[in-house]
Amino acid sequence: MRTDIPPGPPRYLAPPGALPARQHLPAIPPAPATSRDADPKAAPGTAPGADPGAAPVLDVTIPVHNEERDLEPCVRRLHAHLLRTFPYPFRITVADNASTDATPEIAERLALSLPQVTAVRLDEKGRGRALRTVWSASTAPVLAYMDVDLSTDLNALLPLVAPLISGHSDLAIGTRLSRGSRVVRGPRRELISRAYNLVLRGSLAARFSDAQCGFKAIRYEVAQALLPLVEDTNWFFDTELLILAERAGLRIHEVPVDWVDDPDSTVHLVRTAVEDLRGVWRVGRALAAGSLPLDRLARPFGDDPRDRALPGVPRGLARQLLGFCTVGVLSTLLYLLLYSGFRTVCGPQAANALALLLSALANTAANRRLTFGVRGRPGAVRHQAQGLVVFGIGLALTSGSLAALDAAGSHASHSAELAVLIAANLAATVLRFLLLRAWVFTEARTPPPPTGHAHDDIRTGVPAPAHDDIPTGVPAPAHDRESSR
Repeated sequence: MRTDIPPGPPRYLAPPGALPARQHLPAIPPAPATSRDADPKAAPGTAPGADPGAAPVLDVTIPVHNEERDLEPCVRRLHAHLLRTFPYPFRITVADNASTDATPEIAERLALSLPQVTAVRLDEKGRGRALRTVWSASTAPVLAYMDVDLSTDLNALLPLVAPLISGHSDLAIGTRLSRGSRVVRGPRRELISRAYNLVLRGSLAARFSDAQCGFKAIRYEVAQALLPLVEDTNWFFDTELLILAERAGLRIHEVPVDWVDDPDSTVHLVRTAVEDLRGVWRVGRALAAGSLPLDRLARPFGDDPRDRALPGVPRGLARQLLGFCTVGVLSTLLYLLLYSGFRTVCGPQAANALALLLSALANTAANRRLTFGVRGRPGAVRHQAQGLVVFGIGLALTSGSLAALDAAGSHASHSAELAVLIAANLAATVLRFLLLRAWVFTEARTPPPPTGHAHDDIRTGVPAPAHDDIPTGVPAPAHDRESSR
């Protein structure tokens, strides 16, 4: 049993912008002399015809705590399934976190009897801690984990990792909440699961459908860059990992699963829910403050097709318009509420100025983060100052409208005031977007200079082959395989 996992940070911590371009993993070359089909004594865990000594492409972690009854049959079932269906070398890692029953001994026995099974022993509890420890030490290009009860049908495992092997996606998750999923579980767990994911969507704007399904995979280089940013060591680990990945613009693939609830699950639902809500608050506060260095998760310029400039199409315009419109609608509602409130204690001009000032500050902050993707505190004061100049222009438009209304009739109704202000705000909104895009947030439209070919390995400076030029029958040199991870 391996108990000597080195402490401290992982061997590779990506500097800002240092994620390499996604590439399809090379095909497994045929064995030079014998294959597993011809030699029944060849090492299990290798694809038919592959080199038995090849390093594992997939490392599946099974975190366990006091699972002496289920561990052995589940590991043997998973092992047999991978031998029968998985076309690449693999490894199964049992991560025992502070079990007090016979789980460590069973894990060690499995590691001795099954060549592609290893065991890791941790002295502290925590599923997130177990995954962080194993994933930080692993060198497999694709890292995955699943719950020991194997509630998820194993036929979803290959569809889960295939987008990572092909280079299409950065992470992959099983989902029990999509239309294609087939799930058997009680109403209590169903309600809690759906409520939790609704909380994530409402508070953190999460777009993935199921944060808690114990069936996920991640590419090696993405894990090494993400893990130092994830604080949680228990059940919220999955959610935090996905939220940070999504906010960094990484691609998350979802696989509908067949899932049968384990009636003997030892998860404490109430305690876990409370811990998860605390985690949501912590991550939301960190994202709002811009204290997370998500820029270290950026792919090299040119890896995203949206980096390509098309004649006559401003880069990012469609997404920025959508974000600006969303923020604008919310800002207008906030403005109207503030104006109506201030109007009860002061005149129309003062109420308009106060309401517009407060809504403008909120609007600039929201557009900075959501529309133009500017994170962190650098430049925030300058952006707000420029936003106030734009606010002054909007104030002049709306105040002028009120003055014109007052000159037209001395007893204009409150509804007439609101109608005029809405029209003036629409005109000010168009002008505001143009000024924000062309003057305030100009750095959001300026792409980083490319550092060579879009698919060069930016850690080594060596050009990498294009996605469709990956050799299919020749193994990559050892240093190339290592740098591609």
